[in-house]
Amino acid sequence: MDDTAALKKTPLHALHLQLGARMVPFAGYDMPVQYPAGVMKEHLHTRAEAGLFDVSHMGQVIVKAKSGSYEDAALALESLVPIDILGLAEGRQRYGFFTDDSGCILDDLMITHLDDHLFVVVNAACKEADVAHLQAHIGDRCDITVLNRALIALQGPRAVEVLAELWADVAAMKFMDVRHCRLHDVSCLVSRSGYSGEDGFEISIPSDKAVDVTMRLLEHPDVQAIGLGARDSLRLEAGLCLYGNDIDTTTSPVEAALEWAMQKARRSSGARAGGFPGSGRILSELENGAARRRVGLKPEGKAPVRGHAKLYADAEGKVEIGEVTSGGFGPSAESPVAMGYVPVSHAAVGTQVYAEVRGKFLPVTVSALPFVTPTYKR
Repeated sequence: MDDTAALKKTPLHALHLQLGARMVPFAGYDMPVQYPAGVMKEHLHTRAEAGLFDVSHMGQVIVKAKSGSYEDAALALESLVPIDILGLAEGRQRYGFFTDDSGCILDDLMITHLDDHLFVVVNAACKEADVAHLQAHIGDRCDITVLNRALIALQGPRAVEVLAELWADVAAMKFMDVRHCRLHDVSCLVSRSGYSGEDGFEISIPSDKAVDVTMRLLEHPDVQAIGLGARDSLRLEAGLCLYGNDIDTTTSPVEAALEWAMQKARRSSGARAGGFPGSGRILSELENGAARRRVGLKPEGKAPVRGHAKLYADAEGKVEIGEVTSGGFGPSAESPVAMGYVPVSHAAVGTQVYAEVRGKFLPVTVSALPFVTPTYKR
């Protein structure tokens, strides 16, 4: 029996096969992990020119207040996230996360203010649970609509020139701007954002037009199709969390070093302080700190340290202090890179800890994040 038969397929699935992709199961979908060029070349091409990613497996959701008021929709969603959504300007996007009653992270997401409603993008593995969470908690006040659209990401220093050939106004957009536009005569929603650490765009496209728009972009000599393998190494070098690896229902936003994502209005003494699940713990940690911290880690030598490797305070492996959550070789950093959690006593940049790799305890140095400087268009 073909195990892939049960997997969902994105609107670009046939195109991936046509392009020679190696497909793997990911979050219930049959997804391209790499193309014939290979992960290393795909990664470096994205950093140097422009890479095109299929991220259609992610969930795209409209949250609209039954009253028709943006303010009502924003306040409803604020009851589930520690993020200032009421103060989000129209046509702007913000990173956020759902929290649970213990102050940990249910999922991370992108939130956009569009006219009188919110456009929310959630992770593929969590989207059914996220939609149920929205329905259960704010469904009495808001209509929750799951969109059947494709989503692609065009990332890299040449992304703006490539996309400007289809829509010149894209050049004026700033990081986290979101605009409706027509690309190749197709009505699309474009955000200047992404998860590579590079300038770039995410483009929501009607499913039946996804191949047309994607093929049009791939015709450009600077654009290559890029798989999930390079997407992972790019986001790791950029110090960006992957839900299920670096953040989950055992990590709080402060432990995860995501304080920057929680605006003043939702903090203690803010205009709308608290009022979200787990606010007691999160507000306390914002003021007093957490006991552990997500940090960057640079292993010595060329051997990568992978996720789930245990971290120790000593070279003999007697005092376990934490765990690696993501790790691999960084093609742009030209060295192994990793992230993980350690006690705050060991979180200062330059602190040496030890990772267990195949029974050996390898020296690893706590490093500043990100490993590669982002090039977002501010």
